[in-house]
Amino acid sequence: MTVLTTQRLVLREWTEDPADLARLFDIYSRPEVARWLGAPGLPLTDPAQAVDRLAIWRERHAGHGGRYGIWAIEVRDTGVVVGSVLLQPLPGRDEGTLTEDIEVGWHLHPDSWGHGYATEAGGAAAARELAAGTREVYAVVAPGNEASMAVARRHDPCGPPLGLVRRRVPGDLRAARSLLTRPTTRPAPAVRSAWRSW
Repeated sequence: MTVLTTQRLVLREWTEDPADLARLFDIYSRPEVARWLGAPGLPLTDPAQAVDRLAIWRERHAGHGGRYGIWAIEVRDTGVVVGSVLLQPLPGRDEGTLTEDIEVGWHLHPDSWGHGYATEAGGAAAARELAAGTREVYAVVAPGNEASMAVARRHDPCGPPLGLVRRRVPGDLRAARSLLTRPTTRPAPAVRSAWRSW
């Protein structure tokens, strides 16, 4: 099922099609991708784990009526899946209770880095959430992941970021991470970037 489309991309549900599962495994088995995610069970070590990962994602977002999820990013012209984009509520301090803070994120295969796919897919997902009435969408980025931080900075619909402030992301027991924000005199929705592992 298609969730969103952009000029170059189709954001759609991951499926149990063998090609989708193979690509999902290829992306999430790579240390250069998994190192930034901090999720249990990554990197994947067996192709059968792709089915399990897909089931976890579906269960996590089953009650959200399609508003939130982790979706495949497919290039329209080629049909190649280049990665995942996610839109989901952030967990609270107990890591179980979801908050009203919404996260946008992206996980791309290294062969798809540097083409602007993360910016395009993440921007579309964030714009959809902002149009639904959410005031802020957080791009949660692991410390040291400068490429993803650069993508997050490009998502600010109000213009280039004007400053960095410190904030502890709920559930993160490590030191407070940088949160990208811009001071404004008018209320405006914004995409904000916070350091945190997923």
